Amino acid sequence: MNPMEPVAATSSLASQVVDRSPRGIAATVARLVRTGVLAPGDRLPTVRVLAHELGVSPATVSGAFQALSAVGLVVSRGRAGTYVLPEPSSWLPPRYRSMAHPAHDVPRLDLSSGTPDPQLLPVLGPALARAAQHAPAAQTGSYLAAPVLDALEALLRASWPFAPQRVTVVDGALDAMGRALDQVTGFGDRVAVEDPGFPPVFDLLEQMGLERVPVELDEHGVRPTALAAALAQGVRAVVLQPRAHNPTGRSLSPTRARELAALLRRHGPGVVVIEDDHSGEIASARDVSLGTYLPDRVVHVRSYSKSHGPDLRIAAVGGPATVLDPMVARRMLGPGWTSRLLQRVLADLLTDSAAIAAVAHARRLYFARQRTLVEALAAHGVQVRAGDGVNLWLPVHDERTALVRLEAAGIRVAPGAPFRARRTDSAGHVRVTVGLLRDDAETVARALALASVA
Repeated sequence: MNPMEPVAATSSLASQVVDRSPRGIAATVARLVRTGVLAPGDRLPTVRVLAHELGVSPATVSGAFQALSAVGLVVSRGRAGTYVLPEPSSWLPPRYRSMAHPAHDVPRLDLSSGTPDPQLLPVLGPALARAAQHAPAAQTGSYLAAPVLDALEALLRASWPFAPQRVTVVDGALDAMGRALDQVTGFGDRVAVEDPGFPPVFDLLEQMGLERVPVELDEHGVRPTALAAALAQGVRAVVLQPRAHNPTGRSLSPTRARELAALLRRHGPGVVVIEDDHSGEIASARDVSLGTYLPDRVVHVRSYSKSHGPDLRIAAVGGPATVLDPMVARRMLGPGWTSRLLQRVLADLLTDSAAIAAVAHARRLYFARQRTLVEALAAHGVQVRAGDGVNLWLPVHDERTALVRLEAAGIRVAPGAPFRARRTDSAGHVRVTVGLLRDDAETVARALALASVA
């Protein structure tokens, strides 16, 4: 085949067009892109050739192509032709991309996102106003000032599960984990990760050239035997979620934390634990950390996305100076610091009585929504353990079938496969963001029960 020959044959495309107006031609191409008939990278017929096949003027086809270009479906490369662009989500890492959906594809009930209920987040207006009143302009006295506000650091230290040598704030939990891993690992090193675990962590490790070593969980957290096997393989770091584990909702028990810490101590120095406490403020479980036993080897990350709002983009990091000092120094050669204006907003939210009450109310509601759905599932013969936080990990006989059945019922959940650290042929799972289920638990439970069976 001539490499300059259009991948989408002219006659094939022309035969699909019913409405030969610019709008009709553009709509046909858009439909073919959405259904996968035209794939990213496919070259469309030239304006002149397609116009001839359709019996319209070149200006008509050119208008259609311009409309498609304006909405980001195609790109013109001059004499090289016009090509289909990837979906807008192509900027996402692979596992994030596998869970993304086109903006126009909106289900009746979307329980796939893993995000908090926006109606349960604290109101930002008063905190923003007070922060702006305190600092009328977005300014700083010096580029070399401490990266963390004294007031916020005091609040963080007072609430930390152990006494950290250093505390700082960065732009979200993944930013914190990536920067910590930069300090304790090198290209090709092995890192223990939970299986199942958080898909973007797997993407992060791959982008950093790190090899993941899956460790299994039970109802108390990471299995000691699994961690021992990972340590025997020479892992340099362990990444775990101590509370409201995503996707299972499990939390690390105090006894299990002691067992894991004892294993690490016996193994000897050199392995750093990075804890991702992403749902701390809205989790009902105790604030358990291996840092209680190994404060010089644990980097604890606490995100405020689930409790106070994803768009704040603030995560606090506390741990040993040997990790945090070079991490902060390296960050000074990039973003420098997290906006002190946003830090002031977070400090306000952590002390304002209305915001504290709102977070406490959200915690109670998420707890209740988990139990309500689990009880409704049990009434339909599906026994599943209620988790903590906003997600429920539901076993299904066949993952693909379950997703199709739920989509047909107008309900979207997240596929389980991206959460797996290793490939498996066992029965699948889906992740249900129960935190967004405000009502009608009975209808959702019925649909989930029907989707989960063979």
